[in-house]
Amino acid sequence: MLSLSPSEWSAIWLSLKVATSVAVVTIVPAVLLGWFLARREFRGKMLVESLVHAPLVMPPVVTGYLLLVIFGRHGFMGQWLESWFGIRLIFTWQGAVLASAIVALPLAVRSVRLAISLVDQRLEEAALTLGYHPLRIFFKVTLPLAWPGILGGILLAFSRSLGEFGATITFAGNIEGSTQTLPLAIYSALQVPGEETVAMKLVIASLILCFASLFISEALTRKAKKKMSVTSET
Repeated sequence: MLSLSPSEWSAIWLSLKVATSVAVVTIVPAVLLGWFLARREFRGKMLVESLVHAPLVMPPVVTGYLLLVIFGRHGFMGQWLESWFGIRLIFTWQGAVLASAIVALPLAVRSVRLAISLVDQRLEEAALTLGYHPLRIFFKVTLPLAWPGILGGILLAFSRSLGEFGATITFAGNIEGSTQTLPLAIYSALQVPGEETVAMKLVIASLILCFASLFISEALTRKAKKKMSVTSET
């Protein structure tokens, strides 16, 4: 087992904490955006799609800078949150969650959109003719059938947030014990001469976490798909 110092364990636990929080906070927006893009045609849809997926192609540092402009101490949202609710996101672990969520959300949306687009609309139309309210159809028909893809998307967002670096260090900073996630701890170790061993241990820990999260994601997605196929056959 890896022999890690308390600060190194702190970086690992903080990464897991941030990734879990990202998985939770992205569920609702990912499902809503995925359904909206899969089921609705409207003027300006390409613009909305571009905005949703922009964090995938933008340099993460740019994403972090924009978060600074919007949610920083002098940003309009940052000032409003602090003056009215006493909430400060910059240089906090909650800020790391926000930065990671912005970067990971497009991956979740793409997975959810694909899953919903594969749901046979004739089933939804049949439920509508039976008098089901559209909201009930969404929860009783669409979501259960698209569940494997939704689960895969959320777990993909979790995995992506484990490796997030640029937006986090720009917006949340690299504060040991507070905002220093595993990628930031590796970066810090590489900046110090003679700390190559520490960096290697953290790299190994990062690889273990990433492969474990991807393995669990694939296993749960396969299990959900198998369960849904059995349900549909019966």
